[in-house]
Amino acid sequence: LCIPSVFVSYTGEALDTKVPNLKSLQALSNAASSVAQLFDPSVKSVHVNLGLEQEYFLVDESLYNARPDLVLCDRTVIGHTSAKDQQLEDHYFGAIPSKVSAFMKDFETEAYKLGVLLCTRHNEVAPNQFECAPVYCEATKAIDQNMMLMIVMQKVAEKHHLKVIFHEKPFDGVNGSGKHCNWSMVTNTGVNLLSPGKTPTKNLQFLSFYAAVVKAVHDHHFLLMTSIATLSNSYRLGGNEAPPAVMSVFSGSTLFNIFQAIENMQDLHEDEVNQESINIVNTIPEIFPDNTDRNRTSPFAFTGNRFEFRAVGSSVNVASAVYVLNSIVAESLLNFRAEVDALTAKGEDLSNAVMTVVRKFIHESKNIMFEGNGYSKEWEEESRRRGLRAVTNVPEAYEVYHEPKTVEMFSKLGVLAPNEVEARFEVLNETYVKKLQIEARVIGDICLNHVLPAAIRYQNILIENVKGVKDVFGDEFMQLCASEVATLRKISSFINRMSADVEALVEARKHANRIEDIAERAKVYSHDVKDLMDKVRDSADHLEMLVDDEMWPLPKYRELLFI
Repeated sequence: LCIPSVFVSYTGEALDTKVPNLKSLQALSNAASSVAQLFDPSVKSVHVNLGLEQEYFLVDESLYNARPDLVLCDRTVIGHTSAKDQQLEDHYFGAIPSKVSAFMKDFETEAYKLGVLLCTRHNEVAPNQFECAPVYCEATKAIDQNMMLMIVMQKVAEKHHLKVIFHEKPFDGVNGSGKHCNWSMVTNTGVNLLSPGKTPTKNLQFLSFYAAVVKAVHDHHFLLMTSIATLSNSYRLGGNEAPPAVMSVFSGSTLFNIFQAIENMQDLHEDEVNQESINIVNTIPEIFPDNTDRNRTSPFAFTGNRFEFRAVGSSVNVASAVYVLNSIVAESLLNFRAEVDALTAKGEDLSNAVMTVVRKFIHESKNIMFEGNGYSKEWEEESRRRGLRAVTNVPEAYEVYHEPKTVEMFSKLGVLAPNEVEARFEVLNETYVKKLQIEARVIGDICLNHVLPAAIRYQNILIENVKGVKDVFGDEFMQLCASEVATLRKISSFINRMSADVEALVEARKHANRIEDIAERAKVYSHDVKDLMDKVRDSADHLEMLVDDEMWPLPKYRELLFI
């Protein structure tokens, strides 16, 4: 389909992600306008601004084509980590390589011809990982432009004999890739509803919208995390390099203290937010650090005048995550306006009514607010105590689309009908199964047709070596060949283990494929098949470190990440 088309059935059901996204934007505009009109009656509509930071890997084309797993799965299903990876952080803080810079300039030019304005390019943490970011714009346009940009990047990369990898976790042991979604609401009069201004304590409009967003994320935190749950993103989330698998909202110390004061009904005296500053030497101007963007472990962080949804995967169309976010915020704003109206109908002053509802929303959603380390074991335990659900298994998480609260919310807002929600549940599970099925087949093929023959050839060389030493030195050979014999034992052990696990993997796939219910089949794949794939990989990765490098049939991580 050509952008910007929509895809619907003959009976009107949405078959794409754009239609529900457009409906969610309309629902959010209506709900946000009704709240904004409490402060400015001239507001007629509200639109969503979106900025998508695209992360990706670049790999030499010839090396990419020599890896069947990269060609078929866009990720390496086997591969031992390189002795050097990202531990020195020299790639992140280093200059962009000239070959990469030339590629970047070319795709930026091609994107500009299509109306996509890119304003940022830089290295990312992992070797051969990079990022680009556009000028933020209206949400529908931003999503379309991101899809076009990904296609342009792939085409331009070929001209430079490179391959772009958008997969969330193409290489084990180094950081994966995401697509940070910077989300904000702007009125038709040009006011950013998430801008606190110089005096956030007196900015009732900002406090209202901020509290409504936090309440939305709290009430539907599991749905919001599930909206970004895919097989490829599951390899990344929960590690100490990506947002954790449980949702939380980071506000920054200033706003967090303000909302605590509001909840506790304390007086807010400050006319302006105290701004910290850093003075280094006289030749360097005074630096004013941002107090809202210090926590990179949060999946949903406030960053000054917008929220940054950091858990979205790098390979996906973000429309699904965005229409979920739009919808839950729309519902929260409708509830906010209804509660304010109920209080003013009883004769309460508007400002007092608004602050009462803000305080109520903050109190009811305080469990989702977290300023600490999202990677820590303490937060994992604390989040469970707070009743926050983590996405630990993707197909099991998809069951949230069967929960009455989810179906009712989408239906009430007119974003998705119940049968449309069910259709997405089916498609998500089917996509999960098919992708994992492909990966399981590929790892079996690579191990039997690439790794196993190489390991046996090297095994035979060792056997001939040991035999030759025995023929020359007789009984002394055991002492002289202790190292070769030990290596031979290891190789034989890993060959046997890998072969047995590949056979078990095939049987597990056959068993799973006989399950008719797609949701149950996906769950079996996520447990049985995925676990066996990990075992097969472990054996293959050990063999990679034992077999003669010249005999190893696949490019290794040190080549993929540093050439």
